[in-house]
Parts: sequence; structure tokens; C-alpha cells
Amino acid sequence: MQEQATSSLAASSLPSSSERSSSSALQAEIKEGMESDEEIRRVPEIGGGDLAAPSASGPKAALVAGPDRVQALADGQRKRGRSPADKENKRLKRLLRNRVSAQQARERKKAYLNELEVRVKDLERKNSELEERLSTLQNENQMLRHNIEEHHSKQERRKQ
Repeated sequence: MQEQATSSLAASSLPSSSERSSSSALQAEIKEGMESDEEIRRVPEIGGGDLAAPSASGPKAALVAGPDRVQALADGQRKRGRSPADKENKRLKRLLRNRVSAQQARERKKAYLNELEVRVKDLERKNSELEERLSTLQNENQMLRHNIEEHHSKQERRKQ
């Protein structure tokens, strides 16, 4: 009896044929790498509308009340909480949001690393230009010191 309830629960949480075709089309777009930012951030609704979860206890069949997540029992009692299908839908949405968030984090990291690589190349170029300039100025300084030395030595010779 529990196997029947489990199999009916599993069947109710499976996507319909139209949902499968739309999700397979979305997966095909993702594989092609042509999804837009909107498609990446979109979290599809899983399941459709209000669900009725039959109870194994017969006349006390529970009905799921959508947005307020309260189950009303046939004898008038109210049971707080989510049905297993609602929990599964919430879990699947969370997993999808996490995947989207992880993908966005990877893209941000890739962009950041590309930016750092560009910055490294720019700084290396500037460094080599500065090293070249330093070498030129050091050579010029050395030549000028040598000229000054020669000039002083000529003046000393003239005085003598």
C-alpha cells in the first residue's frame, strides 16, 4: 500500500509532457550556449496548480491549500506544513536557483580573471617601458658625468 502511495506521489511530481518538451528545449539551448541572461535567471514553475494528496486513511483525505500551505482534513482539523510534493517542488526550485547562482558566480570569476590578466599585461608593458627609460637615463647620466670629468681635467691642465 505504501508502494502505491509512493509511486503515485512520484508520478505527480514528474513533469507533464509539455513541461518535458519545454525543459528539453531549454536544455538544448543551454547546451548550445545561446541562453540569454533572462533565461538563466528564470526559475520555471514545477508542477501545476493545486494538488490533491489522497490519504491512506480513507475518509480523512487531505487537501492542499496553495499559498498559505495549510492542509485541511475532512473532519475539520487543520494541519500545518507542506505536502511532500510541495517540499519536492521547493527543493527543485532551490537547486535550480543554486545552479543559476553558481553559473553566475563562475561567469563573474571568469570576467574578473580576464580583467586581471589585462591589467597584468598592461603593468608588464609599463614596467618594461620604465626599465628601458631607466637604462637610457642611466647611460645619459654616465655620459654627462664623464663629460664633466673631462671638462674639469682640461681646466686643470690649462691652469698649470
